[in-house]
Amino acid sequence: MSRADKTAPRPGFVLEVDRATPPVLFHHGEGFRLEKLPPGRTRVVYPSEPIAGLEHPDEAIQQALENPINSEPLAALLRPDMKLTIAFDDLSLPLPPMRRPDIRQRVIEAVLDLAAQAGVEDVHLIAALALHRRMTEAELRHVVGDRVYDAFAPSGCLYNHDAEDPDGMVVIGTTSHGEEVQISKRAAESDLIVYVNINLVAMDGGWKSTATGLSGYTGLRHHHNVATMLKSRSFMDRHRSELHHSNWRQGEVLKQSDISIFQIETTVNNNTFGQDGPLAVLQKREWEWSPKDRAAFIAMQAGLKTLSYRGRRRAFQSWLAPYEMTSIQAGEVEAVHDSTLEHVLAQHLVPVEGQSDILTMGLPYICPYNVNSVMNPILVMCLGLGYFFNLYRGKPLVRQGGVVIMSHPTKWEFHPVHHPSYIDFFEQVLPETTNPLEIESRFEKQFAEDEWYRHLYRNSHAYHGVHPFYMWYWGAHALEHLGRVIVVGGDTAAVRRMGFQPASSLSDALEMASDVVGRQPTITHLHNPPVLMADVS
Repeated sequence: MSRADKTAPRPGFVLEVDRATPPVLFHHGEGFRLEKLPPGRTRVVYPSEPIAGLEHPDEAIQQALENPINSEPLAALLRPDMKLTIAFDDLSLPLPPMRRPDIRQRVIEAVLDLAAQAGVEDVHLIAALALHRRMTEAELRHVVGDRVYDAFAPSGCLYNHDAEDPDGMVVIGTTSHGEEVQISKRAAESDLIVYVNINLVAMDGGWKSTATGLSGYTGLRHHHNVATMLKSRSFMDRHRSELHHSNWRQGEVLKQSDISIFQIETTVNNNTFGQDGPLAVLQKREWEWSPKDRAAFIAMQAGLKTLSYRGRRRAFQSWLAPYEMTSIQAGEVEAVHDSTLEHVLAQHLVPVEGQSDILTMGLPYICPYNVNSVMNPILVMCLGLGYFFNLYRGKPLVRQGGVVIMSHPTKWEFHPVHHPSYIDFFEQVLPETTNPLEIESRFEKQFAEDEWYRHLYRNSHAYHGVHPFYMWYWGAHALEHLGRVIVVGGDTAAVRRMGFQPASSLSDALEMASDVVGRQPTITHLHNPPVLMADVS
């Protein structure tokens, strides 16, 4: 259910740059750059303004649980002697983390209230993190709230999914394409799985929730591979994404088993930085900056210069977004997801005509895999070429053989606890080859089955040994599509290690790109975040 605001927000649009256009903001890690873009051949794609959130979110949650899509009400599915598992998206969503109460807390509390009324005693809550790192107590508290954490964590009934537990995983079956379907044994043996999701972008949700979030390497390797990435024409377009086709086939196996799933999906608006406050200027279009906005931006830039790099990172990582819930759907997985996508696209979709020779993008300080952590070079590649490049429907914003210019510091720095296998991937694999297919065939199995990486994943807070491979594969479609990748303002050695070209300024990058696309190329700048999705005709 959703509510339209009395004053509809302005939709996203495409600005044709002329000589009067002011400098355009580029995110640049834990900082920003203002760039003057070439007039007459440059366009800027701006996101829509935030859709109004639901006026009464808790009432909306109750209505969704009482009136689900293609399902009995949740209360009718609950009984005293049942085994109930509530799974929820981990800290990779949303980005940045949202202010409390998190949507998942609101939904989980509502589900637990119904379970208590029905007399259900056997309840487990699982952070569905697949091969992501384990969440800390503070992170879990932020997502589920103190009431839920204190009620379930001490008894061991609230915990992180462990995809490497030899006694805790089970293969349910195999798809028509030979893909194994593996999920948590606790979830598989439950009378009901309630999955609580946040859809930040169109890639999230649907069968990707259970078939990925509660799975392990045995199941994930069938779609987190280079062949799948190369066949996917935008991970944000389910019907053209081979990743989603595989997930949906795995979902068919889950449907045909005795496993019952009640899917709860929510959407948020793109109010990433707020309508007022210290970062509000980042939500606005540059030519609409007021004197107060300009002063705020100048003060922010000056303040950032006084901080060390680690100080800037701490400051940005502490930001909590004032997202609002714009819809909630519950019931049967596929019907729920179809409705969810309508709400996601209503916020994100921006019509764009045709492709350009060059796509520029400013990359922020955060991606799904460095929350409360470090954006290492591999994650810079994944964010730019895996996520931002794929924020399209139809065809990419940049033509075949074109150039992507990304702006980011790209420091040669890794979080030693969170990303140990990334360090070895960067030091051992990339010096040998940057070709995704060769990386997959020569090195993946060794990292995926390494016992030390398994130990760190299970007992520390490390991403799985195979995770850096998946992040590199995520950019495979872009790498095949593009003629060159240039990184502005990045560590030269780190950029070159990944096979990209470093540039000290945007003007230098545009000059370098002319070797590939000619002297007067057309340019598109993706003004993101807040998140948008280009509908390219």
